[in-house]
Amino acid sequence: MYRQGDVLIVPVAGEAVPSHVAEAPGEARDARGRMVLALGEVTGHAHAVTGPGRLVREPGPFGPMLLHLPEGGRVVHEEHAAIPLPKGWYRVVRQREYLPGAVRIVAD
Repeated sequence: MYRQGDVLIVPVAGEAVPSHVAEAPGEARDARGRMVLALGEVTGHAHAVTGPGRLVREPGPFGPMLLHLPEGGRVVHEEHAAIPLPKGWYRVVRQREYLPGAVRIVAD
């Protein structure tokens, strides 16, 4: 497992990835060519992945994100050290916080 700030990245065995995800189109990359995992609403900084691959978001506000890195990649952020990731599939989990009667994604 890898953590950078409020983003957790968990390796997933390739055979555990649903077939519809493996064939789904990936999210668009940002202007810098990165796959953005979490964008800081306050700072504008981003937890992002560089390198070849795809980021697939499942529907819904808390739907998981699955990241495929066929050659590996790096998680980067303006305020954190880069984290190298080996090739493979990953589940990306955003930290959430509980408020009485609600759950929300942590804002950066």
